[in-house]
Amino acid sequence: GTLLNVSVSDHDQSDSLLLSWDEPEGGAKGYLLALSSLGSGTLLQNGSAGPNATSFWFHGLTPGTRYEIEVTATLACMDTTSQTVTAQTSPSAVRNLSLSSGGSSASLRAAWAHGHGRRDGYRLALWHSDSQSLVRNVSLLPSASTFLFDGLLAGSEYALKVSTLAGSSQASTSIHQWTAPSIPTQLRLSPGSSTSLIASWAGAAGAAWLHLELRNLFTQKVSMTLSARRGLSSYTFQHLHPGTQYWLGLSAMAGSHTVVGPNATAWTYPLSPGNVTLSSAEEQNSLQARWSIPGGRRDFYLVTLREGEDSVPTRNISVGGDNDHVTFHGLSPGQQYSVQVVAVAGPYRASVHSTAAWTEPRAPSGLSLSSQGSPHSLLASWEEAMGEGYLLALSLSEHPVKNSSLLRGVTSFTYEGLHPGTLYTFEVSTVAGPYTSSPRCISNWTYPLPPEQLTLSNGGHSTSLQASWRAASSGSTGYTGTLWETKSQEQVRNVTVGNDWTNVTLENLVPGRQYTLEMAAVAGPYRSPVRSATDWTYPLAPAGVTLTNTRRPMGLSAFWDKAAGDVDQFHLQLYSKSHAAQRNTSVGPNTHNFTFLGLSPGTQYFLKLTVLAGPYRSSSHFATEWTYPLSLTNVSVQPGRKPQELHVSWVESGGGRDHLVQLSVAESLSVIRNVSVPRGVTQLDLEGLVPGSRYRVEIISQAGPHRISSQTAIGYTVPLPPRSLSASPVSTARALAVHWETAPGHRDGYLLSVLEEGSSAPPRTLEAGKDSTNVTVPQLEPGTCYLVGIWAVAGPYRSLPENVTSCTVPAAPTNLSLSNPGSSSELYTSWNKPPGRRDHYHITLYSLSTQSRIQVQTLSADALNCTWTHLEAGSKFAVQVTAVKGSLEASSINVTQWTYPLAPVNLTLGSPAASALVVSWAVVGRGAEGFVVDVGDAASGAPVGHAVLGGDARSHILRSLSPGTRYSVAVRATAGPFHASTPNLTHCTRECDALLA
Repeated sequence: GTLLNVSVSDHDQSDSLLLSWDEPEGGAKGYLLALSSLGSGTLLQNGSAGPNATSFWFHGLTPGTRYEIEVTATLACMDTTSQTVTAQTSPSAVRNLSLSSGGSSASLRAAWAHGHGRRDGYRLALWHSDSQSLVRNVSLLPSASTFLFDGLLAGSEYALKVSTLAGSSQASTSIHQWTAPSIPTQLRLSPGSSTSLIASWAGAAGAAWLHLELRNLFTQKVSMTLSARRGLSSYTFQHLHPGTQYWLGLSAMAGSHTVVGPNATAWTYPLSPGNVTLSSAEEQNSLQARWSIPGGRRDFYLVTLREGEDSVPTRNISVGGDNDHVTFHGLSPGQQYSVQVVAVAGPYRASVHSTAAWTEPRAPSGLSLSSQGSPHSLLASWEEAMGEGYLLALSLSEHPVKNSSLLRGVTSFTYEGLHPGTLYTFEVSTVAGPYTSSPRCISNWTYPLPPEQLTLSNGGHSTSLQASWRAASSGSTGYTGTLWETKSQEQVRNVTVGNDWTNVTLENLVPGRQYTLEMAAVAGPYRSPVRSATDWTYPLAPAGVTLTNTRRPMGLSAFWDKAAGDVDQFHLQLYSKSHAAQRNTSVGPNTHNFTFLGLSPGTQYFLKLTVLAGPYRSSSHFATEWTYPLSLTNVSVQPGRKPQELHVSWVESGGGRDHLVQLSVAESLSVIRNVSVPRGVTQLDLEGLVPGSRYRVEIISQAGPHRISSQTAIGYTVPLPPRSLSASPVSTARALAVHWETAPGHRDGYLLSVLEEGSSAPPRTLEAGKDSTNVTVPQLEPGTCYLVGIWAVAGPYRSLPENVTSCTVPAAPTNLSLSNPGSSSELYTSWNKPPGRRDHYHITLYSLSTQSRIQVQTLSADALNCTWTHLEAGSKFAVQVTAVKGSLEASSINVTQWTYPLAPVNLTLGSPAASALVVSWAVVGRGAEGFVVDVGDAASGAPVGHAVLGGDARSHILRSLSPGTRYSVAVRATAGPFHASTPNLTHCTRECDALLA
């Protein structure tokens, strides 16, 4: 058929469909239209249209529903053509769409009511209004009626478009809404200057608008408001009042939302006071600070007074913010001050310093002017006064000499180059800034110069001294002096003369005494340094000088009378014409005798005595005397080169002629020999004496008429050593018997030394009487060799030694044992180690069976056992252990033991008769000590009897047995406690008839 090109549209009407078609060729008589539900085919509406119609409206349809529409055109000749199309109505938009934040700054909730009709679902598109960016695009089921958008930006406007979907059609509804703003944080308000405050905050991106309100807290009026768009994080408020506290409030806004944020307070900086001055007030020691009041406000002024160049704070005063001055009272005079005025507003300050100002000073106190002993200077000093410094003036008789200025801190000044002995006046004033105090004055003298070239001389006089000097150059009004005894420091007299005197004579003094004169020049109250001079009056010569022999071997004593006047010392000069050397000595003034010792014996001496007083001396006449000769010293009597000789030696002291040596036996006073020797000989050998004897020697010296004996010396001749020394061991004791023969001569006794061989210990010593010829040395070590030495002793001397070596008998071994270890050919020997030493052991094994010595072993000194092998079985042995030291021996007791016997061999049995058995056997080696034949009933095992036989037996007949009975027989070899048996052998005795046949 003909195509009608049917099309359907809704023209934005959700409950209508407009059907349009093309008129077919040749036209149509009319049209029939039928609308039915798609799927079910139910006819819902039908209609008709005229021949010229090309469209038709279906109304009252359900939105969002799919329909099937059939258009039938009636053609000519009752012919028809049809075309069926499907169409869907547009869905209806949602109703009551809402978008709310619920106070949240990060989410929005969308809610709606369903539109009329049907739908396939919903599509939600959320847009950010400022950036025009799509934030969310969500598809929902047709039953959904709410949706929550989260994770949004605070304080931002969003646009929501909700589209109802039905097929390819949709119906949309839009709405706008804001998220709640977020509150800015970290609000700070700080001063930028005295007329500005800087506000800053963080987190302002969460608000579309910020509202700022600045309020003056002093007037409680709003000073400024400000609305700022999103992104602003700071703002500076200008044109504010200095020194004023302000309050700042911050609010965040977004759409219809407003959130009150934080607030802050701050002060603007106060303005500094101007024209700050510090000047003197009417009252003494007072200063007044003034300033001009700046604009703006302040809480108060803090006024600080600072003292000195270091500006140390000394006072603080707070005054109201409307004041313009303050006065400080009771300040230190002459002190420099400055003031700091601080305008305080809240925590902030603005300060200004003044220039320095001074209080009027006071003149220094404690003024002094001292010469300090100097003739050319004066030291001016004063106590420290407050101020910048001092003005000083020195004048002489109202004529200025020197003016000076000093800085503060200096409290003394020395004037140099002044005239000695002159009166000066000193003035000092204190300077502080523009002020100068009234002066203070003081006067004093310089010291005078001392007299020059002061001398004191005796002029050869013993009772007077003359003083002289040269006058001082200037400033002296006179001289004063004092004469002292130098030694006793006693004042003798005072001297005062005018300034035109240059000498004075001092009379009536003591001879030989030292005097000191002290002189000084006088000027005003001062005396010059003292000049002194000293001298002695001339001494008087000594009288009554004598020289006397004190009968000491080398001494002479001098005596003299006490001298008139003073003496420092006496000088004695002793000399001899026969000696070049002389003796000089000095003694104190109170000494009137002196003894010279250590002089040459037998010599004539001369004495000269001189009195000394200072540098002066007077001498006496000469005195003379002889000394006694000295006895010989260091007389020594020593043994000579032979035991029959003595060697005598001595030391000469000079002054003697011949010496007589007298020898006597010590126990007797009778002289047995006199020997004269000339001077110069100092030793003598005396021969033909008895060895080991004690002698006495005395030497007599003579010089001029004097004789003197030496001290007695004692000496010994060396004794002869003992003869035929021998030492032998004591057999039973651990000792050595020492014997010797007596040598000619004498002795005090004997000394013996016993030294153990190889020992580092000190030797053992013994003493024996002079008549002894033997001694036993006990408690020695057995088997040890000793070196025995012997000396004859006389006084401190010993003869030549005699030595002999001998050994003690060794100790015999103990606890000797001989044991059988279960062997037929071995024995074991052991013993305990005896005390002492030995060279080795001899161990001897004896066979008691053969009565012969069969083995000997030599073992080391440390051996304690040995084993004997290859011995005869079944034999008895004896052993003995001997300790050997050189030729000396000590043997143990003998012990015995048996070796195990060997069992008999080749045992045979025979029955020579019905009641007898013949037993025979053979032996290996020697055999045994004896044999035992044991017989028993073979059937029952009961013993029948036994026979004990000698070692020579090789057979035995057992009698009294039962005929025709089987017996068990064994033969045992015995040796001491040991035995060895053959195996049992059985045999029957004969029957009786058998025996008869």
